[in-house]
Amino acid sequence: MKIDLTSILWIAFLLLAMIPFLRQRRIMGSRLAMLRRIEKNRQSRVITLIHRQESLRFLGIPFGRFIDMEDSEQVLQAIRLTPRDMPIDIILHTPGGLVLASEQIARALKNHPAKVTAIIPQYAMSGGTMIALAADEIMLDENAVLGPVDPQVGQYPASSIIRVLKEKPIAEIDDQTIMLADIAEKASQQVYHSALEILTPRMTEEKARELAALLSEGHWTHDFALVCSTLGEMGLPVNCSVPREVFELMSLYPQPSRQIPTVEYIPLPYRSGKA
Repeated sequence: MKIDLTSILWIAFLLLAMIPFLRQRRIMGSRLAMLRRIEKNRQSRVITLIHRQESLRFLGIPFGRFIDMEDSEQVLQAIRLTPRDMPIDIILHTPGGLVLASEQIARALKNHPAKVTAIIPQYAMSGGTMIALAADEIMLDENAVLGPVDPQVGQYPASSIIRVLKEKPIAEIDDQTIMLADIAEKASQQVYHSALEILTPRMTEEKARELAALLSEGHWTHDFALVCSTLGEMGLPVNCSVPREVFELMSLYPQPSRQIPTVEYIPLPYRSGKA
């Protein structure tokens, strides 16, 4: 029997091309099983908003993910499918994203009648923090962080653009900066009022105004880390622990593999004094 080398090569190529898809289907099945396990343990609807740097493995092209309108559409649909008396747990792992999408999700969670818990295993910055503010309880790992919600205009913080307009004579400022400052002022006011709306009535109006201003007016850099103890001092309903199953779920959202790993360890828990 004559062997057609070209056919063998094509079959091998197709099999190799299928491997990433089969692996992805297996991981997705494991995710759904873990989500169901968490839901049974907590008697809640679990929604995830998890952004990793992802990779098209066949081509090896990395790209980042942020909160966008598609995320908002999907989360709002999940909330609509949830009975009004069923608690919602939303697991957040995100650098933030579009203000409009984040505010839509936050308002929908705030309006859900049953308890809403935001669970943050590592970080939920910017728009992710805005969503967490809508929760009745915020569960953070002791090393996890939230961040300020101050808007960014282009590559600059809105508060810094506004400061230029206040501190320099108008004659020394170019037209583009003046226009950016106008946009920045509007963006800051919009985010402040959104944060105030989301925080009220979970706390007194006076406390909500104070906290909304603190988080939205650029008192820190945009990546400033707000840890669990600090958030508690601010009056937010925080719980400095995260269910172990959430970390097991996070392991099913792997980062794209690298040729040379930057972090390595033996993936087993050790008992004290024994290795």
